[in-house]
Amino acid sequence: MTTIEPRPAVAAPLRFPAGFRWGTATAAYQIEGAARADGRTPSIWDTFSRTPGKVLNGDTGDTAADHYHRMREDVALLKELGVGDYRFSVAWPRVQPTGRGPANQRGLDFYRRLVDELLDAGIRPVVTLYHWDLPQELETGSDGDSAVGGGWPHRDTAERFADYTGYVAAALGDRVATWTTLNEPWCAAFLGYAAGVHAPGRTEPAAALRAAHHLNLAHGRATQALRAVLPASAEISLTLNLHALRPASRSEADREAVRRLDAVGNRIFLDPVFHGRLPADLVRDTAALTDWSFVLDGDLETIATAVDSLGINYYAPTVVAAGTRTAPPPSPSPWPGAAAHAEFRPPAGPRTAMGWPVDADGLYELLTRLRGELPHVPLLVTENGAAYHDYADPEGHVHDPERIAYLHGHLGAVARAIADGAAVRGYFLWSLLDNFEWAYGYSKRFGIVHVDFASQRRTLKDSARWYAGVVARNGLA
Repeated sequence: MTTIEPRPAVAAPLRFPAGFRWGTATAAYQIEGAARADGRTPSIWDTFSRTPGKVLNGDTGDTAADHYHRMREDVALLKELGVGDYRFSVAWPRVQPTGRGPANQRGLDFYRRLVDELLDAGIRPVVTLYHWDLPQELETGSDGDSAVGGGWPHRDTAERFADYTGYVAAALGDRVATWTTLNEPWCAAFLGYAAGVHAPGRTEPAAALRAAHHLNLAHGRATQALRAVLPASAEISLTLNLHALRPASRSEADREAVRRLDAVGNRIFLDPVFHGRLPADLVRDTAALTDWSFVLDGDLETIATAVDSLGINYYAPTVVAAGTRTAPPPSPSPWPGAAAHAEFRPPAGPRTAMGWPVDADGLYELLTRLRGELPHVPLLVTENGAAYHDYADPEGHVHDPERIAYLHGHLGAVARAIADGAAVRGYFLWSLLDNFEWAYGYSKRFGIVHVDFASQRRTLKDSARWYAGVVARNGLA
């Protein structure tokens, strides 16, 4: 791997290219609530959040930000911000409650109303088909026996995802021009099936590798399903949380640790999707766990079905040193084949409320890496943002200067990458609303709109008004 030296920060003011897409992003389970409304059935996150000890304070997404009932209010906020795009996800168990069989029209109706509301507000809808809310019945089967369903480690789940995709595309394809198949399949596979810190909470490294392949296959099958229904002008994408990996030193051992993590963190998705191949070093690294015999003839060709863009989610870089090869891997770990060979070093500098370092250079490094590796693939920054300890003051204002500084620095990194030839076409801030932050429950606030979860009152934070200014002038002041 080549280490890219970041350039000095671009001096403000600066402008982004004409037609640059400005948006915000959310996910269904994190904001919608209405967990039992209009035929919706449990997802793996409903089950996981109800499992004692899995989510902080026992929080669930049952109500979340109540977006299901406050959708028009939230679209009005988007219009007030002036953004041109809104990236949201569709809840699979709302549309196809068991993950099989016919579509639930009451569930699809909600998304029809949302798309119509966005279009009436002059906002382009950007649909993500999967943001981790697998129907519970596909994980455990109708009788609760995991051997019947099996979730993403089982091949059939990819086929069911293609069917579901067809229903959503048929309902919304005449009005939605931009589609994302999967959001962060690395998290779905390795946090859900290896580390067990996300739903469904399993700690099975070999199953996690199967899940990663079947998520890739689901992406390919869904892309084909979309192509069969949508007009040729539709944009089809995939969103990855690629890891900005840095060796702790120039030593060969530290670089080898980075290589292993890059194989199971980045290239496990990039290589099949864009090159139609499995990384040979990944296969070697994980030989003690699996022989990869679940990769069948034709799979890689399906996975490599052409897409129109790639979404990148970025929050912080990862500094890596060589681990002790004789020590057992940390258990459970989201890094099968690499955990025993790597140690993570905390970078110096400021941190967000998540404990993540604030380092915009990592975003620059990822975008310029992709400029070299995928020169003909347009890029979108589909998530970027920060959690801080926000609160409303006695006057009802929410001041968040740290978030503004974070966003300013990361938008500067995007601008530098564009200036250096990266084909970045847009930026989607995470997130529009404070929400259910997965295993952290309601303890972490990523929104530029403050949500009082007791009253569901929305309040624009200072960062929301700042971002509206960025959007209006298409640049940083």
